[in-house]
Amino acid sequence: MTEFDLRPTGPGDLEPLGRMLSDPDDMARVNPAAKVPFDALEWGEKWLGDRDDRAFYIVDGDEEIVGFFALRIGIGPEVRHLVYVYIVPEMRGGAGERLAALSEGAAARLGATAISLKVELDNPKAHATYLSAGYEELGRSNGMATMRKELV
Repeated sequence: MTEFDLRPTGPGDLEPLGRMLSDPDDMARVNPAAKVPFDALEWGEKWLGDRDDRAFYIVDGDEEIVGFFALRIGIGPEVRHLVYVYIVPEMRGGAGERLAALSEGAAARLGATAISLKVELDNPKAHATYLSAGYEELGRSNGMATMRKELV
């Protein structure tokens, strides 16, 4: 199994995300409201612009970027909301549980006591991954399941 680690993004460090989201279908799944093609300025100001947002690249053992996610303030500062999750296609199929663990660890280091997310119901593998990682489904609406996991 490939080991993954996190590398926090810095200001203006969105070029790798733009390369990963060059396919309009990938962009639509990660953030359907974002401009196509990827616009780093838009992402930096609109989607990751809150001072409390934290974004991370997922890197493999060779320090190659293989994914991305962000943690936003959820309902209250003690909850982080997982958004904009993306794993490169060649790393899919088994990386989801590791991604969940990495995002939970990052949220805990930011002081969160819980993590929440929304997952598309037409993505049953992702939904099943979060369930098996201990997330509770809170409800369904507009083709999405809202999920949450307590971290402490």
